[in-house]
Amino acid sequence: MGFVKEFKEFAIKGSVMDLAVGVIIGGAFGKIIDSVVKDLIMPLISAVIGSVDFSNMYVVLKGVVPAKTALEEARKMPNAVIFAYGNFITVAINFLLLALAVFMLVKGINALKRKQEAQPVAPAAPSKEEVLLGEIRDLLKSK
Repeated sequence: MGFVKEFKEFAIKGSVMDLAVGVIIGGAFGKIIDSVVKDLIMPLISAVIGSVDFSNMYVVLKGVVPAKTALEEARKMPNAVIFAYGNFITVAINFLLLALAVFMLVKGINALKRKQEAQPVAPAAPSKEEVLLGEIRDLLKSK
């Protein structure tokens, strides 16, 4: 029974819940970045380079593969050694955009924190005990 109680305390802690929310939002954010790369950026890059699909970009290092063969078909060719670099380009662009987006998010949060820290903090009102002690001190001084 102690294990269940200990696990429950661990799972309900704020940091664990924050981590869970972060993972869920991060997964959704990753899908958004994938869509931005696949649907917005890659078509622009492909218009410049002339290839519509990076995933089919490869170089034949050994063997014979007919021109314009899809990557999956080229991999099935006997004795063919394929250097498939296209998917790496796509993943690298995804990573760079995700890193840029996270950097901009952290930069914005840090700017908000600095702005909040720069605001003057009003001193807290003295407690009832402090007020009473001050009155006692003043009474003793006057005597």
